[in-house]
Amino acid sequence: MTAISSSSPDTPLATTPLRIAVLGAGSVGGYYGGLLARAGHSVTLIGRHALAEAVTQNGLRIQGNDFDWHIPIAASTQPDAVADADWVLVAVKSTDTETAGASIRPHLQPSARLLCLQNGVDNAERLARVLPAHEVLGAAVYVATEMAGPGHVRHHGRGELVLAESETAAQLAAVLNAARIPTTLSGNLAGVLWTKLVINCAYNALSALSRLPYGQLVQGLGVPDVMQQVVQECQAVAQAAGVALPADMWEKVQHIARTMPQQFSSTAQDLMRDKPTEIDHLNGHVVRLGQQLGIPTPANQVLWSLVKLQQA
Repeated sequence: MTAISSSSPDTPLATTPLRIAVLGAGSVGGYYGGLLARAGHSVTLIGRHALAEAVTQNGLRIQGNDFDWHIPIAASTQPDAVADADWVLVAVKSTDTETAGASIRPHLQPSARLLCLQNGVDNAERLARVLPAHEVLGAAVYVATEMAGPGHVRHHGRGELVLAESETAAQLAAVLNAARIPTTLSGNLAGVLWTKLVINCAYNALSALSRLPYGQLVQGLGVPDVMQQVVQECQAVAQAAGVALPADMWEKVQHIARTMPQQFSSTAQDLMRDKPTEIDHLNGHVVRLGQQLGIPTPANQVLWSLVKLQQA
C-alpha cells in the first residue's frame, strides 16, 4: 500500500478554490470533502465531537486498497461553520434533512448553494422547502465507504456522482471532476435516484438483518428470489409514479454484489453501531408510495418492519 499525503505530486490542483462546508461529515461526507480538500479547496467538515477532535489533531485519513491519505482539513461541530461557504455538501441521514437545513439557515450567506449527498429520492426537494432562498441540487451517490474510527474513512470502491442537467450543475461537475470525483449530468435524475433506491431496497435491509456483506448475502438460500420480489415491487411503484427505470434493473442490482462483495449496507452499519437507520426513506418510502398508488409491496413491507423492530 502506498501512502500519499495531501501534498503529493499527484494531488490535483484547483484553479479557482471554493469554500466548502460538509454538513454531516460521516464516511460519505468525509470522503468527498477530503477529495475536495486535496484538490486545493477550503473545506470544513461539520460532524460529531469525536470527528472534529480527531481531524483537528491529526487531519482526515482516507484509506483504500491502494492508497492511504492524510489530509489537513478544518473541522467543527457547529452549524455556523457554514457561514462563509460557497457550497454546502449535505450528507446527514435522510431522517435529519429538515432539522439540518433549519440549523444552518441563519448562517448561510445569500449566494450559498447546496448539494445533497444522501440516500433516498426526495432529499433535495425537502431541503429546498426548508431553504427556499437557496439553490439546492440533488445527486445520486455511488460510493462504498465506512468509518473505521474518528476521522478515519475507509473507501471500498466507486465514488461517482450524477447530477441533474443545469448550468449550475455543469459548473459544479467541472469542479468535482477536477478533484477526481467522477461526475456526470443526467436529464432523468429522478430515474437515476430511483435506480439507486431500488438497489438500496434490494440490499440494505437484508444486509442489516443478516449482518453480511453483499457478496456473502447473495449466496444465501432463497435470497436472490427475495431480492427479485423487492425489485419487482419497486419497479411497479416507480412505473405508477411515472418514473422511468432502466430495462436492465435486475442486472444492475446483481452487479453491486460482484463489484462490492465486501461492502456492508449503510443500514447494516447503522444497526451494528446502534444508530437509527434510513429504512423509512428506503423500503419504507416504497411502501408508503405504493399504498398511495394502490400498488402492493409485501416484500418491501416485511423488510421495512423487520429493520424497524431491530432498531426499536
